[in-house]
Amino acid sequence: MSVIRTHTYSVDPADLEEFLARRASLIGTVRETHPGLTTTRLVKLDDGTYSDTWHWESDAQMGAALAAIATFPEAPLAMALTKDATVQNGQVVDER
Repeated sequence: MSVIRTHTYSVDPADLEEFLARRASLIGTVRETHPGLTTTRLVKLDDGTYSDTWHWESDAQMGAALAAIATFPEAPLAMALTKDATVQNGQVVDER
């Protein structure tokens, strides 16, 4: 069963373009080194924060990528442009 990891955070509007470029670089690196990342989706919420959801084929694949996060120089570069970040993991129960 697939799993997701959802980050919620704020990004200063002046930093958004740079953040999107850094996030895209991080996603590319993760996909190259850790198969199983099927979809990412960044949504701007009504309150101005962002919900960033990453879908994985399995918990094991997500876990392996998370264990290697320190080896991705793009991760701290992207997250340096965020504020008030929170994260949650979940298992997909129904998807249509």
